[in-house]
Amino acid sequence: MGAYRRWYAWIPILARHYPVLTMELRGHGASEVPDASRPITVERLCDDVREWLDAQGIARVHLCGNSAGGYVGQRLAIKDAPRIASLALFASTSGLRNSKAGQWPGEIARMGLEAFVRATIADRFPPGTEPGLVEWFCRQTGGNDPAWIARFVTHMASRDWEGELPRISCPTLIIAPGHEPIGAHNQYERMRELIPHAELLTYDGMPHNLGDAVPERCARDLLAFLQRQEP
Repeated sequence: MGAYRRWYAWIPILARHYPVLTMELRGHGASEVPDASRPITVERLCDDVREWLDAQGIARVHLCGNSAGGYVGQRLAIKDAPRIASLALFASTSGLRNSKAGQWPGEIARMGLEAFVRATIADRFPPGTEPGLVEWFCRQTGGNDPAWIARFVTHMASRDWEGELPRISCPTLIIAPGHEPIGAHNQYERMRELIPHAELLTYDGMPHNLGDAVPERCARDLLAFLQRQEP
């Protein structure tokens, strides 16, 4: 339910060292919202990334994904390994099948999207978070198309590719919320065991939205990981 604007605090830290590209996920932010005739799949989202990189003549990237963006990153690393130099996953398990996300579309239909986000804000931000940030997050997230979000979440909640994780061959950083309310922390621990070159870093006490709540910390940990990959 994000938009590229949510990376606002990451980019200045990373862009001092690397060219940084950000994209809107299909149906989010400024991207076109597909109509009901066009099905949503993780595979289509992966094709979006491939086509976008091809259009810019970019053969290989370090890919960072936050939550659902990490699902796309995982699928690309599994299916198109030569394009992914390294993978960084922030609060991103191997799909949403084993989570409570399947309940969200019904709750969004009943409450409205922004009201749903506000009602579940404790799942996303720790106590004491700057109120202005929380307000901006709720308004930005609530501005998405509710019907598209329901379709998107329904599909994601049907998917799990844990059995394919050993096929991810690139160096992989897994950043896990210590207080993950959407799934379970042991999912991240299994990912570390299954991905051959993975390292796991847990943010103790943090709920799901790490990238929004502590963006500078996320960016610094990502930068340190990327610099460790350099020869």
